[in-house]
Amino acid sequence: MTNDTRDASGLTDLHHSRRYFAKFDAIFAHLGRVAAVMETEGSLSKQDVKVLTRYVLGLGFTFRALGMKYLLTGRDTGQFFGSLAIDTRESGFPVFNELLTMANDAQNAEKHLSTLPSEDEIKDDMVRRIIRDQAHPTKLQFALSQRLYYEEILRGQLFWAQNHPEAQWLSNITEDRRRYLVHWAVYDSQINLPTVYLMEVEDSGKTALPKDQYRWPEAQAHLIGQALAGLKLLTIAKGFDESFDDLHPKRLRRFHLGPMYSSAFTQQNGPIRSVLSEAQAPEGSDWALVWTVEDLQSDYVREERSGWFGTVEREVFALDPMAGRGAEMGATDMQRALILPQRPFQVLAERNPPGFGDVRKFVVSPGGRVLRY
Repeated sequence: MTNDTRDASGLTDLHHSRRYFAKFDAIFAHLGRVAAVMETEGSLSKQDVKVLTRYVLGLGFTFRALGMKYLLTGRDTGQFFGSLAIDTRESGFPVFNELLTMANDAQNAEKHLSTLPSEDEIKDDMVRRIIRDQAHPTKLQFALSQRLYYEEILRGQLFWAQNHPEAQWLSNITEDRRRYLVHWAVYDSQINLPTVYLMEVEDSGKTALPKDQYRWPEAQAHLIGQALAGLKLLTIAKGFDESFDDLHPKRLRRFHLGPMYSSAFTQQNGPIRSVLSEAQAPEGSDWALVWTVEDLQSDYVREERSGWFGTVEREVFALDPMAGRGAEMGATDMQRALILPQRPFQVLAERNPPGFGDVRKFVVSPGGRVLRY
């Protein structure tokens, strides 16, 4: 995997950094509500929302940990520590290397915590530093922030660079054929975005897929290895179908949770940048998030010879027939949604720039209300 950091920028100012994390904290809270609205309108099932909500919560925990790690950004902590690097050109999210570093830190979190004083001890030292020395306890604050960072990592349930496939039973089609929802997620190194995959699979094997010590590890490795934004869904699904004769992918979806546009943090070109600039929204409301869903569905099944006398099922996937677009994007359908606060939406509606007519808009309010347009 590669990660291009030419358009990455470090958040070196304390206020700027905290504002960035507060913005995403609000965005992730809105995402769960938007998913609930999608369930109400029928575009997502209850099971879909449950899975997606889990990954969104994981993203929130990951950002909370990063917020602790970089809590003292811009302050003199007595050592060179650096700053959070974000993709200012494409995604608005932290660069992939930030999550790789966090995964490495997780391997040594207990060791680091064993060498740090307890939270109460650090706070007592901070009080003495303030009262006795009448000095700002910046270095002690930094030590506390790092302790909280490692504690947050150890709590688990974070969104990692790779979140390996899990299988959830949906139903028994026949006595020897079962249906599962297999889901996994990655922080895609090519686009610096969290990406979630949902695959509906029929299993005609003798042993139930999650309990099969041979097929399940191989299937997990196959799927996580193919989780790249540069691969079309058709390529991923056909590769899986041809690699496992008794696993039949009936539907594959890919959710891109981003990019995030913000006049304060990103430099993306296009109409949305002008909209955010003109809106002059207050702090916390100067953003827009794109939610894209690619959807590939099986059209019918054909039988293919296997060996001398056997046959296997192979899926034939439906592609969008509109002007050959389906073959180009390798999916049955693709839908984009834009999630944004009220003031940017008002400017967007007034300007009505080309290309936004078929994009669903979800307008969120500070109180948590979500309206769909």
